[in-house]
Amino acid sequence: MSHPLKLRSDVLVDGAPIPARYAFGRIGDDGPFAFSDNISPPLAWTGAPAGTRSFVLICHDPDVPSVGDDVNQAGRTVPADLPRVDFSHWVLVDLPAGLTSLEEGSHGRGVVARGKPPGPAPQGRQGLNDYTGWFAGHPDMAGDYAGYDGPAPPWNDARLHHYIFTLYAVDRSSLDLPTPFTRADVLAAIAGHVLAQATLTGTYTLNPALR
Repeated sequence: MSHPLKLRSDVLVDGAPIPARYAFGRIGDDGPFAFSDNISPPLAWTGAPAGTRSFVLICHDPDVPSVGDDVNQAGRTVPADLPRVDFSHWVLVDLPAGLTSLEEGSHGRGVVARGKPPGPAPQGRQGLNDYTGWFAGHPDMAGDYAGYDGPAPPWNDARLHHYIFTLYAVDRSSLDLPTPFTRADVLAAIAGHVLAQATLTGTYTLNPALR
């Protein structure tokens, strides 16, 4: 008898806050923001369906402000009802069909200025996350950000952010995507090839009023 695909973690509870060690940013000791440990969380899964040739893992935040005028501006607030867009935090493909877990720190440990390179990873191949665009043009941080880079929502955002980890079981052993690739490239490549999927959602905020 088959079992549905399930995604779990020893450190993340579905619907609960993500511990700061797995975030890109935290509330600072002397200000609203400081870099955090930025460690990729451990994940495990069971119930892969017959015919699974590989796995794809994506983490994204659907609560990112669509307009950045008020973001991280003292004396201002990003309104909760502002329209929101997606922001990718982890794009990982070609995980072997026999793999059932990822260890803590396997695809990220610490904030790396100018990012980690896309391409082959300890497991699978890692695509670009959206810090690539966020830091574009920054004199000290601009670069290609691949692998895992965790939460760092605006510290003045009135909306709680959600981080959705989605595991896809696909019927292709490789997506054959050229490096670098993005979440949009992956979603296009797996269309019609997904046998099952499972999600795990955590929350995070740097707004003291929401904590």
